[in-house]
Amino acid sequence: MSYARFAIYYVPPEGPLAEFGAKWLGWDVVTGRKVPGFDVPGLHDITMTPRKYGFHGTLKPPFRLKEGQTQEALEAAVSGLAAVLSPAVCDGLKLTQLGRFLALTPFGPLDVLQRVAEACVRDLDGFRAPASEAELVRRRKAGLSHRQEMLLVEWGYPYVFEEFRFHLTLSGRLPKEDVRRWTDTLQGQMPDLPTPFVADQIALCGERQDGYFELIHRYTLTG
Repeated sequence: MSYARFAIYYVPPEGPLAEFGAKWLGWDVVTGRKVPGFDVPGLHDITMTPRKYGFHGTLKPPFRLKEGQTQEALEAAVSGLAAVLSPAVCDGLKLTQLGRFLALTPFGPLDVLQRVAEACVRDLDGFRAPASEAELVRRRKAGLSHRQEMLLVEWGYPYVFEEFRFHLTLSGRLPKEDVRRWTDTLQGQMPDLPTPFVADQIALCGERQDGYFELIHRYTLTG
């Protein structure tokens, strides 16, 4: 399989949360297949943006492979990184409104999870091709702070390091008047959320030629 881009994600392990996420978005990133969604009017439209990425928490945002690098070398580097990173344990997950979209976010101690994300961004950056001018222009449309602009230029993405907030996305941008309704709908469909929330794996995922991401391999954190 030839991938257009790669990303390092947290992908929930097999179980109720992973099953819910795949069904809510209509795409299973683990199997690389579309799945029948919940029978909820309007759900297909509000999940259109996050669907192709699958249910995940971003650790290193999608990137094109740098010239001269290979997928095999990237896989080896991710494996090596996982061997020195410790699992992150937070108190749990909660449904959160982030701006105008909905996501699950962790609560409790977040420092270890933050370190995992920072290591993925920093230690694997030798595999990332520089962001194109078009990508930079698109990111700048969000109205970046000075610090976010610096991060964008250096790392290809403005929301890394201290600007990073781990989340598992559940919707695209919602009209303000619809946020409460979709919050209520989600609360009626979600399984019991894990307490504690343990992120003990990182996942290398690839963007297929059809624009959808799928799991390539999981790596257990053993540091």
